[in-house]
Amino acid sequence: MVSNLRIDTLSLIMKELEKEKYHIVGNHSVYKKCHWTHEALTSGRYCYKGKFYGIESHRCVQMSPTAAWCWFRCIHCWRLEPEDIGIEWDETKLPVEDDPDIIVEKSIEEHKRAVSGYFGREGVDKNKVKEAITPKHVAISLTGEPTLYDRLGELIKEYHKRGLTTFLVTSGVRPDILASLEEEPTQLFVSLQAPNEFKHKLINRPIVANSWNLVMKTLEILPSFSSPTVIRMTMIKGFNMSDEDAREFARLMEIAQPTYIEVKAYMHVGPSTYRLSKDAMPRHFEIKEFAKKLAEYTGYKILSEHIPSRIVLLSKLDKPIQIGNAWTDNWNWATKDIEDDINGEYKEAELGCTEGET
Repeated sequence: MVSNLRIDTLSLIMKELEKEKYHIVGNHSVYKKCHWTHEALTSGRYCYKGKFYGIESHRCVQMSPTAAWCWFRCIHCWRLEPEDIGIEWDETKLPVEDDPDIIVEKSIEEHKRAVSGYFGREGVDKNKVKEAITPKHVAISLTGEPTLYDRLGELIKEYHKRGLTTFLVTSGVRPDILASLEEEPTQLFVSLQAPNEFKHKLINRPIVANSWNLVMKTLEILPSFSSPTVIRMTMIKGFNMSDEDAREFARLMEIAQPTYIEVKAYMHVGPSTYRLSKDAMPRHFEIKEFAKKLAEYTGYKILSEHIPSRIVLLSKLDKPIQIGNAWTDNWNWATKDIEDDINGEYKEAELGCTEGET
């Protein structure tokens, strides 16, 4: 009976995810075509990962091995949480674990399927679509906490074996998994929204004990990674953007010593709209002002920005490390943006829609 209940619950979770346009991969993983994959194919515009690190958006597989499982219930997250749909499940561990090679093959297959439709779309460069069908990068993020998949190191290794670079995004709640990865990702991102334990409980809403100390442990081991590291900060108006917040974040940067700091605006989409109002979404000028404060308190300098994504990049490097081949003589990390922050990835959020053409 317990087994059937688990299967039924898992089936309901996956049905809800499919409603949100996720492609189901095996028993617990998902793929979703990114807004910027569409933009790269239809308009030749790349995302901030393209501008900062050279990633070609149309050749990027956006996936997660842990679709609906995480140790946090962050107020700003678009992950499907039990309170959103009235179904209870154990969010702390995966009910089953698929083999890494199966997840890799199926996620790449879903990406190919998603982009192949552009062959028949008027005005789309067919050579661009051919490139997209041969992905070169995977973003292991999207939704859920990937370090809850015990074989994460093997998963990264399988992508690398197929010639793909990897960006791993984690909340930092499993320092044990990060410390024992069989293979490091090409670049490691730690998502950090809270400057102290009080705000951690308010914003991240952990469902396990001792989570703040676990995040601190992750920050402590970050300098030991040979791959570039990023502290990725999601800024929420009214929650973590004060001058004192900037000072406290700066103290955490001293511990983590990341290669980069990304300061990005919260986006009012998906289930996060149940928990936050649209007013919690900062504009780009507000993100830049906060980034300037952070630069002052950390000694990091502002290297680049991507206005359509409301994000600013800081580093102690003189320029970012190029990972993909999106940069050209006319467009790279140093190019000044001429676009606004409304008609990019935040357009649907500003219009009040939770699902648009992605």
